[in-house]
Amino acid sequence: MFIKILLTILFFAITIGVGIYSRKQARSVDGFVLGGRNVGGWLTAFAYGTSYFSAVVFVGYAGQFGWKYGLASSWIGVGNAIIGSLLAWLVLGRRTKLMTQHIQSRTMPDFFGTRYRNQGLRVAASIIAFVFLIPYTAGVYMGISKLFEMGFGIPYTYCAWIMAILTACYVILGGYKATAINDFIQGIIMLLGITTVIAVVINHQGGLTEAMHKMAMQVPNADDLAHDKAGLYANFKAGDFASWFGPNVMSLIGVVVLTSLGTWGLPQMVGKFYSISDEGAIRRGTIISTIFAFIVAGGCYFLGGFGRLFVPTAFNAERGKFVYDNIIPSMLETLPDALIALVVLLVLSASMSTLASLVLTSSSTMTLDLIYRDKKSTDEEVREGEIDDMIAEKIERRKVVIMRVLIVFFIVISLMIALNPPQFIAQLMGISWGALAGAFLAPFLYGLYWRGVTPAAVWACFVWGVGLTLVNMLTGNAILNPIDCGAVAMVGGFIVVPIVSFFTPKLKTDKVDKIFECYKK
Repeated sequence: MFIKILLTILFFAITIGVGIYSRKQARSVDGFVLGGRNVGGWLTAFAYGTSYFSAVVFVGYAGQFGWKYGLASSWIGVGNAIIGSLLAWLVLGRRTKLMTQHIQSRTMPDFFGTRYRNQGLRVAASIIAFVFLIPYTAGVYMGISKLFEMGFGIPYTYCAWIMAILTACYVILGGYKATAINDFIQGIIMLLGITTVIAVVINHQGGLTEAMHKMAMQVPNADDLAHDKAGLYANFKAGDFASWFGPNVMSLIGVVVLTSLGTWGLPQMVGKFYSISDEGAIRRGTIISTIFAFIVAGGCYFLGGFGRLFVPTAFNAERGKFVYDNIIPSMLETLPDALIALVVLLVLSASMSTLASLVLTSSSTMTLDLIYRDKKSTDEEVREGEIDDMIAEKIERRKVVIMRVLIVFFIVISLMIALNPPQFIAQLMGISWGALAGAFLAPFLYGLYWRGVTPAAVWACFVWGVGLTLVNMLTGNAILNPIDCGAVAMVGGFIVVPIVSFFTPKLKTDKVDKIFECYKK
């Protein structure tokens, strides 16, 4: 216990210290939200990876999908690395950096409003982002709190409060730069932690070969079969839990799509490309981010694939449902105390970096896209003589103060949900990713590459992504489970946008050409 407490206190001290160190760079809006658009490739890559993989992945998704698909769940981690990291950086990185800087966009809602010359889109996108980032944030609280409870014996409620206060402190102090530096430190802990934990857990089962042999002997238990409404195990064959593609390939593909392609449309993920310094940093970040994802995501899902060797059943008869969130903590209870401390720090690192990114994205969106949604920046107003430097500085400070207040507001709301969770972690994440990526992914990606997207098409995609998610949720997931619903929402957006664009009025050619000039430089 002494080692656990000492490591945790040291971690907390470093985290707050980084916030204090970065506070001078967080006085302006660009400094607070984007780190001055001058963040290097290493910091951006780690910020992207640590925001991607949180306790939601380690505890929620790794436990749930490892139980459902066995070792085949490792393909989810591979998909996260190739689609969610490598392709995301290749397809989005350079174009996002150039266009958002050219049109002076600071947030994703701001991008929609400026790129499509429709401020209504900016307001709608900011509301969607704020509302659906809350359940995602609540899921992050739940994941880390479960492991803290297991490792330290501290009640869930206290864990959630500790994490909320600590994250609020360093984000409010140092803004994006503090978040990026802490993400780098936290990312190193994650890399060290996941590799060590996998080695120890597999060794506990007699080595990799023996563990895989044991998984090949596993079959769905009575609880699995009795509650298999989706027909996941309808065609189960002996050895499927240790096979390449598991008991249901199509269901597995849906998970890969949601967890990999979904990052392309999430404001807190895409925002990393806004702040990166230059194209050289983008090239470095692409490689670093992909390697990071292979190790962390691949490791998490590979570890979760052995869950059936540690937990007799994931179904809780008293609650009448599966409690997948308990699988990973149960696997880790066999670890020595020092390793449990490392695991807690691993998941704490992943969760705090994700939480910091979420609250910063949400507060900046509300401030810049709802409260101060005039397009002209204070810098432009100074150059044009409309205001002087002193007034401009006051306006910038006021915006930063409002963002800091909204960070507290956002953390409190999501904390309240986390303390009274309506669903298990993976469902919260599925709902958030489905609505956000279903609404934003297609119009954002098309907007970077295709001049023919119309404002009406963007509105249609917003309605499609949010509407499908809400209808499915309000009907008790009667249409699709949250994971498959999210995947359908994302893929469907790529059909909705071009069809509606074909039949609706286009933007003026000269206006669009001016926006796309940034790629000629």
